[in-house]
Amino acid sequence: MEKEQRKFLAKHICYTELVFLRINKKLKTNYSKNEIKILIKKAVLEADKIIHKGKNFYAYNNPLSIRVTINSYNYRVITADSLPIK
Repeated sequence: MEKEQRKFLAKHICYTELVFLRINKKLKTNYSKNEIKILIKKAVLEADKIIHKGKNFYAYNNPLSIRVTINSYNYRVITADSLPIK
């Protein structure tokens, strides 16, 4: 995904109240809403690769060891998962 597309995606992502709880649970963290937004934006802008598969975007960020799943229709963050450390 090109730099402009990453910027567009990072600018348009949105969140539900439940996704903040889900991200903290899956990443085993206790981040505030603002910290999560910063983390997700950084993960998308600096992703090693972003794949559009089906109705979702998957942003893989190996340095942060996370994969962010984003709905491709409304740009809503679905979840973030830990990647295995290599």
